[in-house]
Amino acid sequence: MNIAVVGMGYVGLTAGTCLAESGNQVVGVDVDREKIAKLNQGELPIYEPGLSELMENNLRSGRLEFSTDLVRAIHTSQIIFIAVGTPQGPDDLPMIDQVETIARQVVEQMPDYRLIVIKSTVPVGTTVRLEKELSLLTETPFDIASNPEFMKEGYAVEDFLRPDRVIIGSENPRVIAVLEELYLPFVRNGKPIIVMDPTSSEMTKYAANAMLSTKISFINELANLCDRMGGDIDLVRRGICSDSRIGYQFLYPGLGFGGSCFPKDLAALSKMAKLAGYPAPLLNAVLEVNRVQKQSLQRKICDYYGDDLRNKIFAIWGVTFKPRTDDIRESPALGLVADLLAAGARVRVSDPRGMDNLRKVFGNRVGYCVNMYDALAGADGLCLVTEWNEFRNPDYKKMLELMRKAVIFDGRNVYNPIKTRSRGFDYFGIGRK
Repeated sequence: MNIAVVGMGYVGLTAGTCLAESGNQVVGVDVDREKIAKLNQGELPIYEPGLSELMENNLRSGRLEFSTDLVRAIHTSQIIFIAVGTPQGPDDLPMIDQVETIARQVVEQMPDYRLIVIKSTVPVGTTVRLEKELSLLTETPFDIASNPEFMKEGYAVEDFLRPDRVIIGSENPRVIAVLEELYLPFVRNGKPIIVMDPTSSEMTKYAANAMLSTKISFINELANLCDRMGGDIDLVRRGICSDSRIGYQFLYPGLGFGGSCFPKDLAALSKMAKLAGYPAPLLNAVLEVNRVQKQSLQRKICDYYGDDLRNKIFAIWGVTFKPRTDDIRESPALGLVADLLAAGARVRVSDPRGMDNLRKVFGNRVGYCVNMYDALAGADGLCLVTEWNEFRNPDYKKMLELMRKAVIFDGRNVYNPIKTRSRGFDYFGIGRK
């Protein structure tokens, strides 16, 4: 099939590349000329494992190209995916101006029938509303469908090529047939293609992120109780997760959730619920627990040292909101660094991928260390914020030699408290006895 993917951000770039990998002819469209020039040279603007190799392979094969010419893409493509960003607005709802503008351009420029597929995360009801509004602009037939993405940063290529499910939001048999044919190569492992109305499809995206976020805030709330009541959340977690009705996924205590999706989508769903006349107390509680949880390490540091941290040096391992990405959006590290600096401390950070982005926020107020041990020289504490693999089994002897005060504030419960203390460290985890 001939496909255009409009918006070469995280979602659009991954989706377009993976669609080309399955044999389609794909043009990725974006207004950013510099980005398009670099993409055509094989340079990625993001870090995502496996994506660079896939993109280079499809560029060489001629199945994938990048362009700023939306009109040409509309004329040469049967299907136009809209994957532009929908940033959080001042009212917490996604701003969908770009989605509406592109959809309008498609119906105004299409020479004959086109299928418009909305992959961007949009407010519930957007697809139905847009179809009604766009039909007033043209007599040329078109269809519009919802097709939300469920890719995890760090695993996006795997998630697209081998998804848990594909959601098609349409009640039109023609649209359903086309999209089922398009996605069939990705579900040969038996995973389902689930067809539903567009409004339910849009709600499914928010519901999935709300459910996962709720699990994270739930286990963090239990961890906070363990901190105060003397239990060990690791043991509690094993005790409850062995129940087949509960399971282990997304029940890891830590510093809360971040990134570009969970916080934004929960806030948006809460706002939509309020507009619909429902207060959504659970969603608001999940957001509040997460807000407080991001401050966990700062509270533990102040309990240990007091509020005045002048002349103290802290090393931070990990600044991205999760491993396997360079994304620092809504990362707990942002608040921790800001709080430590405000309290008079000096901060050094080490992260395999995220330091360039952190530098854009804090500039030279923070020290940046490529070698993780360099951050520990003379440090009064180590804060583990992101559980990159290279931080999991450090050289404890070397750490003791480098640090001024041997104390670890473990925001991801990576280290064993008993073994860590036996090696000469003071240790503070999240809900660990």
